[in-house]
Amino acid sequence: MSEHYLKTLLAMSLLLFMGCEQPAEGTDSTLTKTEAPTKPVAKAPVLDAPSSVDVRDWEPKGDPIQAVLTSPPEVPPPIDRDYPAKVIVEFEVVEKKMPISEGVEYTFWTFGGSVPGQFIRVRQGDTIEFHLKNHPDNKMPHNIDLHAATGPGGGASSSFTAPGKQTQFTFKALNAGLYVYHCATAPVGMHVANGMYGLILVEPPEGLPKVDREYYVMQGEFYTVGKYREEGDQPFDMQKAIEENATYVLFNGSEGALVGDNAITAKTGETVRLFVGNGGPNLISSFHVIGEIFDHVYQEGGTRAQTNVQTTIVPAGGAAITEFAVEIPGTYILVDHALFRAFNKGALGMLKVEGDERKDIYSGKQIDANYIGDKDPTLSDGVVEKARSTGASKDDRAAAGKVLYQGTCSTCHQVNGIGIKGVFPPLAKSDYLNADPDRAIQIVINGLTGPINVNGEPYNSVMPPMSQLNDDEIANILTYVYSTWGNKGADVTKAQVAKVRSTTKRPPGAAH
Repeated sequence: MSEHYLKTLLAMSLLLFMGCEQPAEGTDSTLTKTEAPTKPVAKAPVLDAPSSVDVRDWEPKGDPIQAVLTSPPEVPPPIDRDYPAKVIVEFEVVEKKMPISEGVEYTFWTFGGSVPGQFIRVRQGDTIEFHLKNHPDNKMPHNIDLHAATGPGGGASSSFTAPGKQTQFTFKALNAGLYVYHCATAPVGMHVANGMYGLILVEPPEGLPKVDREYYVMQGEFYTVGKYREEGDQPFDMQKAIEENATYVLFNGSEGALVGDNAITAKTGETVRLFVGNGGPNLISSFHVIGEIFDHVYQEGGTRAQTNVQTTIVPAGGAAITEFAVEIPGTYILVDHALFRAFNKGALGMLKVEGDERKDIYSGKQIDANYIGDKDPTLSDGVVEKARSTGASKDDRAAAGKVLYQGTCSTCHQVNGIGIKGVFPPLAKSDYLNADPDRAIQIVINGLTGPINVNGEPYNSVMPPMSQLNDDEIANILTYVYSTWGNKGADVTKAQVAKVRSTTKRPPGAAH
């Protein structure tokens, strides 16, 4: 796991509790300016007064137009014509191996080579000629169901396409709104779970109100045989999918798709529009931007706006449009507010905002303590990479273990290992810990409930199973703990953890 990625997780976790520390100032022509420290209000949305015109008999004008298609998080430019056209959309299905997390590969099935698939933008009344091509190297037949299409299967019945073949069908975009598309070839859930979904925007004839930034964000869950962040090539797990036990819940198909250098951006005083989708196939998204309130939300991709929304529900196979003005500089965290999905399954993104401070809106403050998720990336570059290299020294592995300990364990056992008297036992100079490293491994994997005695003191609390940690992470944490605070210096190895994991009975909740 790279130092850069750890820094990203630290920033996201801190911001969850701190908000955005740096205030901002300024608005632009798309906002209503105010002198008081009240929030600027975005321009009234056109979609609150949707067109009632009947477009069923409209005929396309002019020459056919080749659709501009974009991969996430980019969005094609707004429609700048005032007439219906024939729009040609060409999709190629590509089955390809890509990273789903750092060090983890997954074979995605894609529309256009990305997850989600390419964004389609058309105008209400347009006639869409859709071409679906299935690459000859693919192994599976595919089709497409566009929720924007009126007709059997949304096009699925007309687009079943074998590898090395191509199909074509045409539909008219009758209804304005933001719609999901997905593969509907049996087993449908498996095709969707492998990444075959995306969004199509049908603009009303009068267009959408102008904003400064538009981005494409789509959630989906993935079901792998291996546990979360287990390295290597991970295949699809049908049983997990049936049980709706997602290994990953992600924005835009990978854990790093919208963080760090891949974050979306804006400037203070600008308005931002997010086209948000949920491919599913199973879970409902509780979409939230930490530190922002949505000025407008077009729920379920429709054309009526709700205002001043904190968190919006996006159903599986559904979408929403969110709009908000940004006044304060800093990094805003996009999450599924089902928070174990965010911090333990990957549903995190970042919006980085630059600009001047506005202390009349947000002063900034100090906090008493930091919650940092499961990482503390404050050490020097290369610490974690050294620990993962073949033949890494005990010192290198202990240093990497410190990174993990200070996020995963320090909240209860404290940064200095002294614990909390009567509540959480000490790890420093711990007779219980030093007596049996294998028992310590088993506790980390499976958790511990019930009374124990540590250094002559009774403790009776609950430690949950740390099933999000893989074998080398557990080994590194324990090597750090045993090498610190007067403990006996045991060198815990990845192989030792794997052996204990394979021979211990894990209770319900230990998951992996």
